[in-house]
Amino acid sequence: MSDTITAAVPAADSTSEGAGLGAYAGRYIARVRGGEMGALPALVGLVGLVIFFSAVRPRFLTALNFANLFQQGAAVTVIAMGLIFVLLLGEIDLSAGYTSGVCAAILAVLLTNLGWPWYVAVLAAMVTGVAIGVVLGFLVALIGIPSFVVTLAAFLAFQGVSLVIVSNGKNISVSDPTILLIDSNGKLPVVVGWILFVLTVLAYLGVQMLQRGRRVNKGLSADPVSVIVLRVVGLAIVLGLAVYVLNLERSLNPAFRSQKGVPVIVLIIGILLVVWSFVLGRTAYGRHIYAVGGNREAARRAGINVNAIRVSVFVICSGMAALGGIIAASRANSVDPNTGGSNVLLYAVGAAVIGGTSLFGGKGRIRDAVLGGAVVAVIDNGMGLMGLSSGAKFIFTGLVLLAAAGIDALSRRRASATGLR
Repeated sequence: MSDTITAAVPAADSTSEGAGLGAYAGRYIARVRGGEMGALPALVGLVGLVIFFSAVRPRFLTALNFANLFQQGAAVTVIAMGLIFVLLLGEIDLSAGYTSGVCAAILAVLLTNLGWPWYVAVLAAMVTGVAIGVVLGFLVALIGIPSFVVTLAAFLAFQGVSLVIVSNGKNISVSDPTILLIDSNGKLPVVVGWILFVLTVLAYLGVQMLQRGRRVNKGLSADPVSVIVLRVVGLAIVLGLAVYVLNLERSLNPAFRSQKGVPVIVLIIGILLVVWSFVLGRTAYGRHIYAVGGNREAARRAGINVNAIRVSVFVICSGMAALGGIIAASRANSVDPNTGGSNVLLYAVGAAVIGGTSLFGGKGRIRDAVLGGAVVAVIDNGMGLMGLSSGAKFIFTGLVLLAAAGIDALSRRRASATGLR
């Protein structure tokens, strides 16, 4: 979640050691005017939506609804994380939604019908997702079939596979207590929530100072300490408020069943955010993904194994889709042929693009999935509280997605004209 907070503050790349906060802000504003807006539009939109829904429906900001927002958007956010890897190469995976459904169906059959242990069922579901990614990546990268065609075919085929696995329409219950802890019943103890909060803030501060120290030692430009302090304080305020609200009692009958504590799914998404952000931002593999997405031929001439990178992103995408299917099964306590279908894919792609990932490739971060997933969840939840129809939700979400894609196209054009891209 820390990456989401830093979206509000410009990235560290152009401030001299002696510069102050004012000079840093000036450079950031110049980059925004030049078309490098990053996640700023999504962040502004999210804040605006929260203010609007809170004003028209005061119960939007209750502890119960706040926790529900995290659980409601978890599966879509996780699938969107995987899609970002594919989108960074300018590719698309239309099968991610039904891939999650197929993997969830395998999980449910192994758990409920065959009585296998939960860890074996989870492993089987994840291996299925990885295997699907290998096949898709092979067809796209090595055979040369466009990703749109390959994944559209998989989208259609996996609907049939889901029907076959769940015996043509049956609903399979998922009652394993460990699986239900993921996104249904799991709550962290109040004390654990606050401990994780403190550790997160301290870790973020340590990483920021370590990065600054390395740049200074190498004679490179570095962020002013005031900027780092601002980031850490902003993170502490937002996370602190979130933990406080989530630790409030949400149950109408606490004596029967307490509902206070940070949901386990928040911790899971936080871990995924940190891990995948590190992979993309701090490893050679991540740099290769951006290089291939920015200019495939130049990356090839630089010695990067382009085909291996292309296959790997589909593997990651399908693997994350499998995890999203497990989360969806946990939340619904069941699996049916519609799991992973309906609006799951559209919302996942929308979350990535709304958060700031470009459909043109070469631009995007994992935080985009979290930020965009929050926007999608807020729209869906807020409009539901207002009593609006599903049709109205789809129309509004589609318009938001169109606006995000338009902003991306215009910002790229502006950045090219100003020489920032």
